[in-house]
Amino acid sequence: MTATIALVDDDKNILASVSIALQAEGFMTRLYSDPEAALKALGENPADLGVFDIKMPRIDGLELLRRLREKTQMPVIFLTSKADELDEALGLAMGADDYISKPFSQRLLIARIRAILRRAEASRVNPPSDEPVAEPITRGRLEMDPARHRVKWKERDVTLTVTEFLILETLAARPGVVKNRNQLMDAAYQDDVYVDDRTIDSHIKRLRRKFREVDPEFNAIDTLYGAGYRFSEE
Repeated sequence: MTATIALVDDDKNILASVSIALQAEGFMTRLYSDPEAALKALGENPADLGVFDIKMPRIDGLELLRRLREKTQMPVIFLTSKADELDEALGLAMGADDYISKPFSQRLLIARIRAILRRAEASRVNPPSDEPVAEPITRGRLEMDPARHRVKWKERDVTLTVTEFLILETLAARPGVVKNRNQLMDAAYQDDVYVDDRTIDSHIKRLRRKFREVDPEFNAIDTLYGAGYRFSEE
């Protein structure tokens, strides 16, 4: 089925140009220049993925995401200015799947949309019986079920985005082995889509935050400065 992308931006020129590019690639689009209208419409009928500007009047992109997360786990990509590092971190912490800084390449945006949709679909759909099923991973108090996109820590559920899941899975697959940022980028962004180091670092911070909401003493993801990250099996 054709995926539907919701575009929310108070700049109607951006809405029009991105919509034309997406439709040329076979996507359907829903356009909202008013974030309040987007909140109502997407809360009642989520799209397959949302692209939200952060800086908008009345309801900014962060607030829009926060309120939508009460109703839907629709994947979201934020559009930010290069100076909005704090907003990027907040957006990722709140459950956005990625961000792109303005001015941005429409080709890059489309590539990231495809990658996130593909990973989200893989996490939802049970593979056919003739295809191998990814085996559950148990590492100390961590339990991961790749086939069902489920994670538990100390038998308590932890909700992760697709990108977070792929990063954690890569680390947990070989406890104690250091994975550098490039290796984690390759695991989470498999379409030659460029992301900078800050994106991986933000995902790691968000992973830790989510696990510490379940267990304040969680410390299974180690940082080795100048080298990367590793999962410590306890």
